[in-house]
Amino acid sequence: MKWHSKATPDIGRDQQYSITNTRSVVAATGYRRRDLDYADQPVDEAWADDGAPSPTEQHGDDAPAPFRAPVGKAAGARARLAQYVATTGNLARAGIAKVEQADLAPDLAQNIGSPRWFRGAATFLSLTAVALAFWPDFSPVEAAPAVRLTDQARDEFRSQTIQPLALGGDTGNHMAATALVRPLANAPERPQLETTATLGRSDNLARVLSRQGVGKDDVTRATDLVAQAIALDEIEPGTQIDVTLGRRAKLGSQRPLAEMRFRARFDLSLAVARGGDGNLALIREPIEVDETPLRVRGTVGGSLYRSARAAGAPASAIQAYLKALGDHEDLDQALQPDDTFDMIVSYRRAATGERQAGKLLYAGLERPDGKPIQLMRWGSDDQFYEASGVGEQRAGLVSPVPGPIISRYGMRRHPILRYKRMHAGVDFRARYGTPIVAPTDGRVSSAGRMGGCGNAVKLSHNGGLTTKFCHMSRIAVSGGQRVRRGQIIGYVGSTGLSTGPHLHYEMYRGGRHVDPLSVRYVTRATLSGADLKRFRSTLSTLKTVEAGVALEDMHPTRPVAEEPVREIDRVALVARHRDGG
Repeated sequence: MKWHSKATPDIGRDQQYSITNTRSVVAATGYRRRDLDYADQPVDEAWADDGAPSPTEQHGDDAPAPFRAPVGKAAGARARLAQYVATTGNLARAGIAKVEQADLAPDLAQNIGSPRWFRGAATFLSLTAVALAFWPDFSPVEAAPAVRLTDQARDEFRSQTIQPLALGGDTGNHMAATALVRPLANAPERPQLETTATLGRSDNLARVLSRQGVGKDDVTRATDLVAQAIALDEIEPGTQIDVTLGRRAKLGSQRPLAEMRFRARFDLSLAVARGGDGNLALIREPIEVDETPLRVRGTVGGSLYRSARAAGAPASAIQAYLKALGDHEDLDQALQPDDTFDMIVSYRRAATGERQAGKLLYAGLERPDGKPIQLMRWGSDDQFYEASGVGEQRAGLVSPVPGPIISRYGMRRHPILRYKRMHAGVDFRARYGTPIVAPTDGRVSSAGRMGGCGNAVKLSHNGGLTTKFCHMSRIAVSGGQRVRRGQIIGYVGSTGLSTGPHLHYEMYRGGRHVDPLSVRYVTRATLSGADLKRFRSTLSTLKTVEAGVALEDMHPTRPVAEEPVREIDRVALVARHRDGG
């Protein structure tokens, strides 16, 4: 249907805007509906039939026709849509106005603690949380996982490397077979198997050979041959034994022992090889050894240990050197930065290149403005004696346990009996099971249970001195036994009248108890006669050794047989040994 209006062709934009508003107002006020036939009538007649003045009468011929809302179902839908759009727009404009009025990000430096400040802080924390939620992940970029090599794959890679053919294959993995390969009923075995075994503690040569697959008869024969050159129990733990097994006589039988070789001593190498007659034979290979002692000299400087190590002294020799000097004098006063240390160590060099350091033989200290110290190891007890033949000086008493003193000698209130009485010793704090050592040389006069002392040990020393050790958890000596300074006599415990693990240490002089901390004495051993003469002669010879000579490479007096590199040379060498060459 159409609406008719007499509008001038030159109507302006303002008049068009008024017509649009008029149509909106008419649609909003909701004129009553009319029949559809009413639209076919002329505009003036429709208004006349309705009893209202026509648009031409109201506005004249030149006035634009007012908007008239459409009628019917389409008119109602459009009216509701227009109303919904208007309402939504009003709500949006009201919301935007409220948001503009709201102060969501105030200055947090002003009005601290006010509701406005807390609202701004909440905004800040919210924005921070959102930013952290979108924080990028800096984890490593995922890549393809590394190939995990199994033992089988590693062996396959090794089998494909280029190696000297004389060394033989070291794996049974092969490339895939083609149609040209014919399967074998039985794969051929290797002619020889070479293995290396290590002799462990509480182990013996027979068990090592059995574990390597050597037959019982060959094990018995090989051990008997080795026993002819060296006692089997003298083979040191950690010795490596090279075992070679030969070809089987028939399928399923035991492989025979072709050769066994190991370093029996520092100066001797032994081998058991099968000769041309099929019997095992012992081969001795002596090794030339130079036993020139190692002498190390240098300035003490800031650290004796570092200076001696820099000069080439073994760590074990430095520890023995410090112990020897400590038994002679107080180290805090004896060692000065300008002093010169001098130590001689038993040393062995093998023609094959191995070196072995032994015991400390001589400990000397030269002072710029003082008497030098010269100590040499002598006798079956390995004591150090001065150059004059006077034995090592034992300064003071050794502390029985390495712990602080928690109760001293004197009157005190007993922690268990709850009354005052004489505390005839000192108490050392120590953990349960800490070793207790003898303060000096002596003899065990009694060991066992002693009333409130619990498990205790009493030692008798020279000079009428007696020491007593109480509350032991376990006793390590027996009555009448001789003990040396520093020897373990028991272990800390809490037996008897005791509130916890500790050591109660008493000392008696002439049968009367004294404060153990007040006693300090020294002991010395002396040489005389023929022993003193031999001692001084040995010392003079020892001091002629030049410093650092033993650290040089050894020059053997006879050529050293080198270990063959090529397999064919090694086979020839074994054959020569078998033939007695």
